Amino acid sequence: MLFLLTNRMRPGLSAAQFGELAELAKSFYASMPSDVAIRGEWAALDGSHNYSLLEAPDLETVQRIQAPFGPYTESVVVPVAAIQGWTAS
Repeated sequence: MLFLLTNRMRPGLSAAQFGELAELAKSFYASMPSDVAIRGEWAALDGSHNYSLLEAPDLETVQRIQAPFGPYTESVVVPVAAIQGWTAS
C-alpha cells in the first residue's frame, strides 16, 4: 500500500532537540524495514514540513516507524492511490 506521510516540525524546538531529530533521522534511514520503501520525498522551502511517499504493508507499520519522531513533529499518515488525470463527465 502507498501512504503519504506529512511531518510538521513542532514549534519552539531547541537547538539540542533539532540535533536529536537529526540523529533520529539518520537512524531511521539506516534501519528502514525491508518491507518499507520510500518512493519519494519533498520538503517545504521554509523547512516547516516534509512529505514522504512510502510503500508499506499496512498503516500500523508506518505508524510504528514514525512514532519515535512524535516529540519533534506532528504527523499525518494518509493511505493514497495513484490517479491519472481527471475527466469531466
